[in-house]
Amino acid sequence: MTYQDLGIRPVINADSTLTRLGGSVLAPPVAAAMVAAGREFVDLAELHRAVGDRLAELTGNEAGYVTCGAWAGTVHAVAACLTGADPELAARLPDTRGLPRDEVVVFAAQRKGYEEAARLTGAKLTTEIGPRTAAVLWYAGPRFAEGAPELAEVVATGVPVIVDAAAQIPPIATLWRHTVELGATAVVVSGGKGLRGPQSSGLVLGRRSLIEGCRVHGSPNHGVGRGMKVGKEELLGLLAAVEWNLAQDETAVLAGYEAVVDRWLTGLAAVPGVRLERGYPSEAGQPHSRAIVHIGPDRDRVVAALLAGEPRVAVGMLGAAAIALNPQTVAAEQVDRVLTAVVQTLRAR
Repeated sequence: MTYQDLGIRPVINADSTLTRLGGSVLAPPVAAAMVAAGREFVDLAELHRAVGDRLAELTGNEAGYVTCGAWAGTVHAVAACLTGADPELAARLPDTRGLPRDEVVVFAAQRKGYEEAARLTGAKLTTEIGPRTAAVLWYAGPRFAEGAPELAEVVATGVPVIVDAAAQIPPIATLWRHTVELGATAVVVSGGKGLRGPQSSGLVLGRRSLIEGCRVHGSPNHGVGRGMKVGKEELLGLLAAVEWNLAQDETAVLAGYEAVVDRWLTGLAAVPGVRLERGYPSEAGQPHSRAIVHIGPDRDRVVAALLAGEPRVAVGMLGAAAIALNPQTVAAEQVDRVLTAVVQTLRAR
């Protein structure tokens, strides 16, 4: 079965690791690991713990837990801060009555919709740390930075801090920087974005006490995370993705991205009526450039034409009149196809 069998044309993704475009493509060893996992039965609790322990070992964290995406990881981590690893307290959620701490802080500047994962647990959202604070949910990346306190300042308060860094790979150091180096209680990362693992996977890394709380709330237990089930295939697939990423020469990978941006900027230089620039960092704050093409008032029509064309090309939108071409999600054999599509579409407008 293929996309074409369903009448669907695949998309070349020159935008970013967006969920609506499928996140990313699988790293080379991931599919094989998932197929191998699907061939046999296993004690899932044993596998969950073994994979988590291996992820912790690889990243220098105390413990790890695989989740059904980063959003689910936030649910598990917040729930763990509310109840700890007490199964009786866990069974109460989302009813938080009687809990000594039932508030989760999300700073006003960082409220962009993702905090709803915390609300699902029954936690009350507030913008200030107080005596009933169970955790602070702090979002990494430049679009969350303006108006929010620095992570070091939040960690210094002594309350548990959960860092949402869903789209912050590269750099791979995101897997340990916020926790091991900067002292946050946990970091939540998407498995299906920069890591190129299964799209329906994520991971929570950090202190063992919080991770044990995550387990109480997750499948096969009947906590608030029961329905956010992770299969044996995703468990081995995500582990394979992390191991593969750690084995890569990240400096060379990032240099390759810059070479792609150079290629696009050079190829677009002769197109009349556009202005070009190198945008750094990426839209998520990752340490690589994008090719920014300032088009003008017909930008949206160009974007629509690219997505309807052959091949279909998805591009990022910047402001009201520019597009952004991101090398992270474009395969080597697609680089010139993206360039040709953009040049032809711009010349035909």
